Amino acid sequence: MSKAKLTIGFDIGGTNTRAGVVDERGHVLDVESTSTPHTAEELQGAIVGMVNTLRDRGHADSIGSVGLAVAGFLDPYCEVVRFAPHLPWQDNAPVRKILQEELKLPVRLEHDANSAAWGEYRFGAAQKADTWVLFAVGTGIGATLMQNGEIYRGAYGTAPEFGHVTVVPGGRACSCGKQGCLERYASGTALVDTAVEIATKGGFESCKLYRKAVDKRATGNDVVAAARAGDALGLATMDHFAHWLGQGLSMVCDVLDPELIVLGGGVSRDADLFLGTAEEIMSRSVVGAGFRPLPRLETAELGSQAGMIGVADLARHLM
Repeated sequence: MSKAKLTIGFDIGGTNTRAGVVDERGHVLDVESTSTPHTAEELQGAIVGMVNTLRDRGHADSIGSVGLAVAGFLDPYCEVVRFAPHLPWQDNAPVRKILQEELKLPVRLEHDANSAAWGEYRFGAAQKADTWVLFAVGTGIGATLMQNGEIYRGAYGTAPEFGHVTVVPGGRACSCGKQGCLERYASGTALVDTAVEIATKGGFESCKLYRKAVDKRATGNDVVAAARAGDALGLATMDHFAHWLGQGLSMVCDVLDPELIVLGGGVSRDADLFLGTAEEIMSRSVVGAGFRPLPRLETAELGSQAGMIGVADLARHLM
């Protein structure tokens, strides 16, 4: 191994791109962020610029590799971005090769949910777990299965995609091109659509959230704040969300039978509003309910930095 002790981990989402300098214990020492550009060339340029900025802050001689947590489908070898509905990289873009040539450093690509799962496995809520699932709920839904310290990818690198399992045939349109996907009912963005649907059915006109909802000005944060304030529309929206999350978690149990499910993603910060209901629905919706062990449910410990910490640690193996 080289003398370098630090790596840079990127969390590349559809709205923001963040980078962190991470040490071997999973501690983030420095961060940089920017809005995610809309073209592949601009995004690659932004990544190179952020690496150079972090190196110029006194880390130049210590950084040995770079990792990218990408919100999209990768090939099984984590070389190319096959499909990323929220990012400008498309059509088997050879991102790893391009960035290695630009940065003159080893580069590791990984799916964003896999990156967060690795971070939780190494430094967070899933340490010492053998068979477990990260279920990340944010803008959409990401999921990762790990078994015996290995990330399960499937034959072609896309498993598991619980967020895009159809739960409502002909339901809400999804950015993946399908309709009725689970993430259209149990994600941060789904909260807004649900609040609008419930509000327009009537009966909530006296609620503070009502006008924002029917005018389609509400955000996910507005819904959460309303629920915390006891607003009936906010509470009804969170109850709908909890129902679909519980159904999603029951699918995880039935398909993968893990010992542990770690709920991650931005929505997990407000787990006290919905996790109890979701767990109850999961427990009564699984096959063999009442006659089988159920997984432990935990919330992620690394928060919004899980992806950058995890992919930085994976990139460390390239040094």
